[in-house]
Amino acid sequence: MERNDPSDSKARQAFARWLREQLEIRGYDLSARGGGRTRFADESGIGRATISRILSGHGTTTDTATLARIAESLHISLGEVLVRAGILNPNELTAINAPATGSRRITPDQAADELGITDEQGRRLFIALAQTLQRTPPPDDADRAAEN
Repeated sequence: MERNDPSDSKARQAFARWLREQLEIRGYDLSARGGGRTRFADESGIGRATISRILSGHGTTTDTATLARIAESLHISLGEVLVRAGILNPNELTAINAPATGSRRITPDQAADELGITDEQGRRLFIALAQTLQRTPPPDDADRAAEN
């Protein structure tokens, strides 16, 4: 899926449809006299005019502060809202959520340095734990099933 241009009319209309669906699912009455737009604006802290523009498909939705408020108010991840608004495509969101680490491996001592662990006792404990975890094979599916 390609990223939508959030300033594109089709992208704005798609985001408006998606947001209307999300609001209606949550019980906001978006009819002309239903009060849902005003209620959502008040609850989210987003201006009423901004909500009206977004829901009508006329407002661009590239303001990340507004998108973050929408996400928080709807209890949806900001990542999903950014994808729906056309700011990110799903592949970019996946890369952000689970970045590739590449082949770079570091030692527990280097990890302690990068994490800023300077207390000698804490550092020894961290390194010992990391070394133990490196030696412990992960449980296989049969072990997990037996535990449950």
